[in-house]
Amino acid sequence: MSVALPEALIDVEAAAAPLLRLRVQAIRMQAEGIHAFELVDADGTELPPVAAGAHVDVHLRGGLVRSYSLAGDPADRTTWTLGVLREANGQGGSKAMHESVRVGELLTVSHPRNAFALMPQAAHTVLLAGGVGITPIKAMAHALAAQGASFELHYCARTPRHAAFTRELQAIVPPGRLHFHFDNGVPGQGLDIAGVLLKQAGGAHLYYCGPAGFMKACAEASTHWSPGSVHFEHFKPPEPAPRAVADGSFEVRLARRGITLPVLPEQTIVRAIELAGFRVPTSCLSGLCGSCKVNYLEGEVEHNDYILSDEEKTRCLTLCVSRARSPMLVLDL
Repeated sequence: MSVALPEALIDVEAAAAPLLRLRVQAIRMQAEGIHAFELVDADGTELPPVAAGAHVDVHLRGGLVRSYSLAGDPADRTTWTLGVLREANGQGGSKAMHESVRVGELLTVSHPRNAFALMPQAAHTVLLAGGVGITPIKAMAHALAAQGASFELHYCARTPRHAAFTRELQAIVPPGRLHFHFDNGVPGQGLDIAGVLLKQAGGAHLYYCGPAGFMKACAEASTHWSPGSVHFEHFKPPEPAPRAVADGSFEVRLARRGITLPVLPEQTIVRAIELAGFRVPTSCLSGLCGSCKVNYLEGEVEHNDYILSDEEKTRCLTLCVSRARSPMLVLDL
């Protein structure tokens, strides 16, 4: 086993796109506890292209990096809109956004990534959103409406005060296709998710995003939908399933650097790489955002993320939660 320690921290993702410096053009209260942050390029140039369902990392004071979905019209290259719910029991990111970020401030923001993209040419699309989960779903509504596609949108919230972007949604979604469902905090009084998803129309695709209970209900109600037609994005990791293998130690080899590192039991690959003096791009540390997604060249991977497709898992892993089923993983780093 050999470990080479460089003199200074260096970024292992050499090919990553440069970070952007964006100005906070406006902050608007969209709903109870939800603020919309409108970002523009500091020099007034066009923003990078965006596809519906994408998210970006926002770098905040104190080294916090948090991922937020883009809620605006993907065709608008002048403004990005983030919808941020203040989490009372969060890890500080939403609190910092709500309490510290001000209009006119410059924020460091990543280029968009997308693990929740719309499938092209679906015969019909069902969009389900719960609470702040409307953010990526709203972007999808923009895109589908622009295409003249067949779709419907169901938005679940506690009360009308807790529903964000309602006026914009009413302007985007064709009449009869937008449905609001308010349960006043009483489970069972809102949307009958199982009833909505009982029958899958031919060629239909489903997209859903929201809090844990909502996600669980959507998953259970769509088990009979055809493979590849159900798409979702978690804002928080669900309750972990029992691991298929024990969390033993293994090694990772950084192929481009020619060094091998130990990964101890209960230690993440991210942490092992950082202890060797390398900086790894991270955000959620839960397998949700894709910040630390890299290619692997050899080895058998235990994938514990919530974003990679079956095809991606044959060549990619997430450094924050993936582990090895083999003695060594060779990473394209």
